[in-house]
Order: sequence, then structure tokens, then C-alpha cells
Amino acid sequence: MKKRKLKDLPPGFENESNNLAIDFDGVIHGFDRGWHDGTCYGSPISGSIEAVKELSKKFKIIIFTAKAKPNRPLVNKKTGKQLVEEWLKQYGLFEYITEITSEKPRAVLYIDDKGYRFSSWKDTLKYLQKIDE
Repeated sequence: MKKRKLKDLPPGFENESNNLAIDFDGVIHGFDRGWHDGTCYGSPISGSIEAVKELSKKFKIIIFTAKAKPNRPLVNKKTGKQLVEEWLKQYGLFEYITEITSEKPRAVLYIDDKGYRFSSWKDTLKYLQKIDE
């Protein structure tokens, strides 16, 4: 990954140029039952704990998850963000996390199990056509 120079960053991004955005469900938290009951029921994905700890030495780690949406229904009288925080604490990861958000944060890279690396619209449309088949 090419290192960005501060002069290449938009105004206001200077303090966020070291952000690494990591999706929660399916990347850190095992999410094999989908929504299920709304809790964070899964175990850590293999290697995720060590990776987050290692990456936090170089990056500000931002967890992004739909669970943190403010309009998400409470589960056991807790917000989704509270549930994610509890899960991160349970597995000793909370201290390595800078922020938990439901919004796409500014970041040098996004790690997401449902991501697609864009190269061109032609390739994207071809890829999506294969998904529909």
C-alpha cells in the first residue's frame, strides 16, 4: 500500500490518515447465524484477536458495524454498540479499538467480508451479473 503524504489528504483528514476500518460481523466476530437474536453470539474469527492487537501498533482501529445504528432495536435493554463493546471487552480487544461506528469512517483501508475491490464499471457489472445467476 502506497503511503499517503499529508499534502495529498483532504482538509480535516490529517488526524485521520492512520485510520484502519474493520467490519465487525464476519471479520472479527463469527456471524454464522446471521441476525439470530440480535446478540453478539459468535466466537472470534480465527486470527482476528492477534491481528487487531498487531495492527493497533501502527493504526487507529475503527470498528464499523450495522449493529451500532442508533435506530436498531434494543436487545436485552442494550444498544448494538453496547453489545459490541461488551463482546470486545470479553475477548480483550476493546483497549485496542479507537472507535465503534455504524458510518463509513475515513480510513486508509477497509477490511470487510462483503467488500468488492472496484477496478472498472465494466468489471463490476460483469461480477454482479455472475452473482445473479
